[in-house]
Amino acid sequence: MNNILALDLGTTMGWAMIENGKVLSGSVSFKPTHFDNAYSRYTRFRRWLNENHCSTFDEVLYEAVRRHTGTIAGQTYGGFMATLQMWCDEHELPYEGVPVGTIKKFASGNGNATKLDMINAMKRRGHNPKDHNVADALALLYWRLEDGKSRY
Repeated sequence: MNNILALDLGTTMGWAMIENGKVLSGSVSFKPTHFDNAYSRYTRFRRWLNENHCSTFDEVLYEAVRRHTGTIAGQTYGGFMATLQMWCDEHELPYEGVPVGTIKKFASGNGNATKLDMINAMKRRGHNPKDHNVADALALLYWRLEDGKSRY
């Protein structure tokens, strides 16, 4: 079985991984502090990837968001996505963005599922995600394991 890292990119980033057959998940905040510059969150994200041995994975998946509610949210997401893609390229790791609707439909049966629907879908799988970011990352991981054919 492949070791897979699944990410719900954002200021509060959900992550899920399967490593040696064991599923782990959580979230991490990259909210800027008063002393940060505009790019500090991406530096901290890159450091998180390095410190959590993410380069040992066989592939990385991320939720591919195509529509954002605001300009800042879109720019922030783009920064995380670019940071992740460059990091994966540097470590020669394959990566794939999976559309939000695909993940939601797989997990809940509804491509327009709410955040609560996603949390409940992961609870039915035996997890207790602390927020929708973790639920989305777990759903993405299960999508790859059960439905999504790896390109690699």
